[in-house]
Amino acid sequence: MLGDDEILTVTLSDSADGLRLDRALAEALPDLSRERLKTLIKGGRVTDAAGTVLWDPSAKAAAAAKLAVRLPAPAPAHNVAQDMGLVIAYEDEHLIVIDKPTGMVVHPAAGNLDGTMVNALLHHCAGQLSGIGGVARPGIVHRIDKDTSGLIVAAKHDKAHEGLAKQFAAHSIDRRYIAIAAGRPMPASGTIDAALGRSSTNRKKMAVVAEGRGKHAITHYRTIEPLKNATLVECRLETGRTHQVRVHMAHIGHPLVGDPVYGRAKKPLSETLKARNFVRQALHAAHLGFIHPVTGNRIALDSELPADMRELIDELRV
Repeated sequence: MLGDDEILTVTLSDSADGLRLDRALAEALPDLSRERLKTLIKGGRVTDAAGTVLWDPSAKAAAAAKLAVRLPAPAPAHNVAQDMGLVIAYEDEHLIVIDKPTGMVVHPAAGNLDGTMVNALLHHCAGQLSGIGGVARPGIVHRIDKDTSGLIVAAKHDKAHEGLAKQFAAHSIDRRYIAIAAGRPMPASGTIDAALGRSSTNRKKMAVVAEGRGKHAITHYRTIEPLKNATLVECRLETGRTHQVRVHMAHIGHPLVGDPVYGRAKKPLSETLKARNFVRQALHAAHLGFIHPVTGNRIALDSELPADMRELIDELRV
């Protein structure tokens, strides 16, 4: 022990020669996930026999190398468990899928230190959440915006977290959103392939940027139903970037109805929104499909549109 840290010493096997450092350590320390070890390496918590800090998880390991891994003492969770009556779409001992209501923040951050989905998960799962996201984001594999409703999956342990994260990284998760877009997209169906990055004029906003400056992003959209001055669309994400659907639809000239950041409705649509006090982006994470990271079964879940979107659609029907 060093202070409150626990020191694990390990001698790598001959078979570890030439492997990535994080993989070699994961094979030598099966109780620690590779993702956890990668974080420890990047945090300067792995040293060689001479005491030199090994900072690069991708560095080549050497056979018979003697390494020390410094595990920090478990930090008390500063997030408070809160009973918030989660709507659960699916749950087993490995993962949980929440049907998130509008207005719920996914994880604590400045200005939203409690009342988040993480606070609710801490209560519901009684501490059984993946540690990969750290104290602030236990179990969180992906997120959806505060004012976007719908399906979001969380992991109860590191193996499930890593399995889901790999599918997100491989773009094999089936995520479909239902949205109300202003105007009438032409063509009625299409693909938006445009990189996203931070806006150069407002760091709180995302924007379409030149390829190579931001992250590759692809959204497939299709018209479900024409509405008065708007269109009900399905958006299928091939990638999952911050505000992707909102920015991509605004980029093609059809921002989401009610979006306070990327769109401003014109009359008479704006008058309808004001009369209904509809002040959020009309966006709902309606479908989530993935391969269960432990059982290998196909999971496919659907969520009904929330009442505010259903009522707005009814009013806008032609």
